Amino acid sequence: MIAAVLPASLMRSMAGAYDNEAVAVFAMCLSFYFWCRSLRAGGGVVAAGLFGALSGLAYFYLVATWGGYIFALNLVGLHAAALVVMGRFTTQVYVAYSLFYAVGTALAVQVPVVGWTPLKSLEQIAPCGVFLAYQLLQYCEVKRKEQNMSRETAWKLRKTVFLGAAAAGVVVVVLIAPSGYFGPLSSRVRGLFVPHTRTGNPLVDSVAEHQKTQNRVYFQYLYHLCTLAPVGFVTVMFHLGDAPSFLLVYGAAAYYFSAKMNRLVLLTGPIGAVLGGILIGRVFSWSVGQIWSLLFGGGGGGDDADKAEAEAAATGGKQKGGGGGKRKKGRRGADVSKTSFSGFVALRDSIQSAGSSPGGLTAKRTLSAVGLLFIYQFSTGLDRMSREVSRGLSSPQVVFKGRRGNEEFIVDDYLDAYKWVKNNTPEDSRILSWWDYGYQINGVANRTTLADGNTWNHEHIALLGKILTGNIDASYAIARHLADYVLVWAGGGGDDVAKSPHLARIANSVYRDHCPDDPTCQMFGRDRNGNPTKMMQDSLLYNLHSYQIRPDAQVDPEKFREVYKSKFGKVRIYEIVNVAKESKEWVADPANKLCDVPGSWYCPGQYPPALKGVLERKKDFAQLEDFNRGKGDDEYQKQYFEGLENPRKVQRKQKEQIGSVLSSAAAAVEGREKPDRDAGSDQFVAPKSTIPSGDGDGADESKPKMNLPNKDNEQSTPIQPRPKPTQEEIDDVYNRWENSEFATLTWQMIKDGEVEKLENWYKIEPLAPFVRSEDGRGPMWWAFENKNQAIVKLLINQGVSHDDADKHGKVPADLLPSD
Repeated sequence: MIAAVLPASLMRSMAGAYDNEAVAVFAMCLSFYFWCRSLRAGGGVVAAGLFGALSGLAYFYLVATWGGYIFALNLVGLHAAALVVMGRFTTQVYVAYSLFYAVGTALAVQVPVVGWTPLKSLEQIAPCGVFLAYQLLQYCEVKRKEQNMSRETAWKLRKTVFLGAAAAGVVVVVLIAPSGYFGPLSSRVRGLFVPHTRTGNPLVDSVAEHQKTQNRVYFQYLYHLCTLAPVGFVTVMFHLGDAPSFLLVYGAAAYYFSAKMNRLVLLTGPIGAVLGGILIGRVFSWSVGQIWSLLFGGGGGGDDADKAEAEAAATGGKQKGGGGGKRKKGRRGADVSKTSFSGFVALRDSIQSAGSSPGGLTAKRTLSAVGLLFIYQFSTGLDRMSREVSRGLSSPQVVFKGRRGNEEFIVDDYLDAYKWVKNNTPEDSRILSWWDYGYQINGVANRTTLADGNTWNHEHIALLGKILTGNIDASYAIARHLADYVLVWAGGGGDDVAKSPHLARIANSVYRDHCPDDPTCQMFGRDRNGNPTKMMQDSLLYNLHSYQIRPDAQVDPEKFREVYKSKFGKVRIYEIVNVAKESKEWVADPANKLCDVPGSWYCPGQYPPALKGVLERKKDFAQLEDFNRGKGDDEYQKQYFEGLENPRKVQRKQKEQIGSVLSSAAAAVEGREKPDRDAGSDQFVAPKSTIPSGDGDGADESKPKMNLPNKDNEQSTPIQPRPKPTQEEIDDVYNRWENSEFATLTWQMIKDGEVEKLENWYKIEPLAPFVRSEDGRGPMWWAFENKNQAIVKLLINQGVSHDDADKHGKVPADLLPSD
């Protein structure tokens, strides 16, 4: 009853977001119930086998609904191991666990997204080890009984069997581990053992629910159970058994993991209700017994229960007339029971004597009234808090209340946007949005999304992040092959631009050219005044988000056409113009889907061939804990952690690097030979001829002219270095695609790797890095084509974008030669 109304149980069944976890918690509790039922004292082997198999079946139900099945599997495995350590291994326990694991695992591997991970992943391999250990223990037990071995001989047999099995296991691991058979711990699991935002996986680090749990959260979702459960925990310790010990293991594990990750408070709901219920039940039973005795006379159960428990403690749990009725003599003839428990007996007698006195009876009945009053207050308080929480959870995330002064109103922008999508787009439309809203778009709008809350495919989420945070033109070239519409959250503190630095980091974890040499993407963000960096300003997400709101946001109507803007501006939807129909048809063709077996419902799709060039540049993300990844990512991980731990230090280092580049350029210019200077002048020398900004003699003289680099054997005239150009001047040069001597010389210098000469030249002519040829390519494309990282860094420091597209839709990284 407590678990049914507990806020922790309600948190995953909120309106508008009925999560799989709401179903999974029931399946998990059902599996735990059958597991404990299989261990009930006196149940016998047959009952243990039956309920163990049912526990495995319930576990399969859990596997089919929620990825948290790993917790349930490891919890049962941990309890099974604890029973061995406690010396409680019996045939009943063996049968129960063996059937639980065999039935549960055999069914779990039938789930396509799970496959053989229960036998390969380090997260799930421990219960398998316990299962194998149980087989060895049972073999030893059978041999011991058959041969009537002494205790010493039985231990020698166990040692021999386990050492032999361990040696065989080491050989097997050594043989198959190099093939990559064993999978690593996932970043989410690793995040339970390291501080938040330091898992090494930017996708996991970006989720707010992975933060450490604050103490107030326990009271919010467990009410006073967070204080009653520890008392119930201690109570169980004094009534230990095979099944009750599971409550201790569950309680300790749930508290540890929930303290590490906010979302795992959900796991404390069932065990909190059980442990708190044990204490409340005992207080209620004792209090009613005292009141019954007062009203009707005799022992209403309270005194008798106290006496029985005291006698059980005093005699070591032995019952009168049973096997423990006779007291055994020690070697010296001493009465062991009397010697060991004489203190308990004396304490019991004094408590009973005090409780039987008139004052003692009054005190007990007063305490019983206080106990009943406490239970009443707890019940009404829990009811009140549950109702308050349920009202909050009953408000769907897509609709909420707003307030303007004294006026209260409903904000239903998200719901209206999803309804618009449902009513105004073709049924086969594909919606590009960040994965946070995938479930809502799919459930409310009934449209296909590129990603949702199923984040197991890190590389796919990274591609989505690359599209959203990449240059708008380059992103359009990718998006038109994958989607028909783009939906962005454009209002409020948690809109897409606010979370976009996380998107850039996730993209860069797979596409390392997204933020070169910058794993935490410090170059993508906003300054203290809210102004975007150049990379953010050029991004698809920023421009779609801020179009017609900020003057620096521009959208080409020939690429994206705004079709919907919600009432309060919280959602904007753009139609992608000129969608690649060939790619859309190719993806929809059943022949291009990868079904696990013919005719299966599980048929993941593939990317269209047109994106081959983009996908070739990705590097599958290898988690820090993946021992199969080699050492190639050590430097990336080092920079990533450094960026998270001290972002200002990284930004300062980047500025120092830029300053170093400029200083080197200045030093190189100052170090020129004297003939390159005019006598007695500090002016730099440039070639006699300059290239006009336009074509032919009729060039527009109002546009900036650029200076060619020095050539040998030419007459030279001194020229002052150009002042820092305006953005308008840069755009004028960058958007004018033409074949010229200027572009040809630039290409030749990059081809020859003349980094120093380029530095000198850019010092004199800051517009030079932005020149582009007729095909839309410029220095950045040519630097990538020649794999010259030094020139790439130089151009980035000059402010040249590395993810713009040429007239063929190719970005600079597309020109990297394949090795």
